Amino acid sequence: MDDYAVGVLTNIGLFGFLAISAYLLLLAGEMSFGQQAFFGVGAYSGGMLTAMFGWPLPLAAIAAMGLGALAALMVALPTLRLRGLYFAMATLAAAEMARIGFELLHWQVEIEGEKIGPEGTQGFRSIRWVFENGVEPGAYLAIIWLMLAAVVAAILALERARLGATLRGVGEDPELAAALGVDVTRFKLGVAAVAGALAAFGGVLYAHHNTYVEPRNFDIMLGVHSLAYALIGGLGTVFGPLLGVIVDLGLLEGSRFFQGYRMIVFGGLVALLLVFRPRGLLDERMVRWLKQRFS
Repeated sequence: MDDYAVGVLTNIGLFGFLAISAYLLLLAGEMSFGQQAFFGVGAYSGGMLTAMFGWPLPLAAIAAMGLGALAALMVALPTLRLRGLYFAMATLAAAEMARIGFELLHWQVEIEGEKIGPEGTQGFRSIRWVFENGVEPGAYLAIIWLMLAAVVAAILALERARLGATLRGVGEDPELAAALGVDVTRFKLGVAAVAGALAAFGGVLYAHHNTYVEPRNFDIMLGVHSLAYALIGGLGTVFGPLLGVIVDLGLLEGSRFFQGYRMIVFGGLVALLLVFRPRGLLDERMVRWLKQRFS
């Protein structure tokens, strides 16, 4: 496999975590434009732990997921009182506050004569754990996709369980779910925490793949794309958001045919699907048809 293909597949896997985090909130009935904030929290915190404090990547990833979940809870506690567009705008504002926070973050330590750490708008360089430990691009790609497969398997199991039915029930009719004894607010807080942890995990892997991150990596457009991936791919299954990522990064960005027109085509595709297939390509009806057809 050539370097270009490895790069495209790596990016699909990395942004797959972000897309799934947005998908979980959509299932719970909430549209978040702010998942890029937790992606950034994971990237910065994971990078700081490995590059500045010498932590191994697995431990840094676990810690970063915890921070991502905590950050998501801090955002969700005040914003879940809002509904619809108001909630979406509140999450967007929170994400912009996080991005500005990354711009203001200056904390460096000197290691072997080199200053390492976040440097505000200049970004955070020298996140070299992957290269220092001899992990080749192909091996790192395999790690990313193994982790993504584990996440997908866990969500598929959840969707088949009672918890998955509760999640969709809360998203479709929160009043009915509450009447049946579900603590809707607490349930959504739990979903937000899990979504934040997943986004943060993707951010950790992203930072260590690129070895460098900067605040503008986590801007509004990343949040819009993460939400659009789920809306394009479909809300009927966890494979939906992954399909959305593949369409964007694999087909539109990865193909020279769409070079220079990617954003136009992507925006048009989102608009068409919102009109004709508001639940995406792999919506609940399509998933049922596929199960009947191939079971």
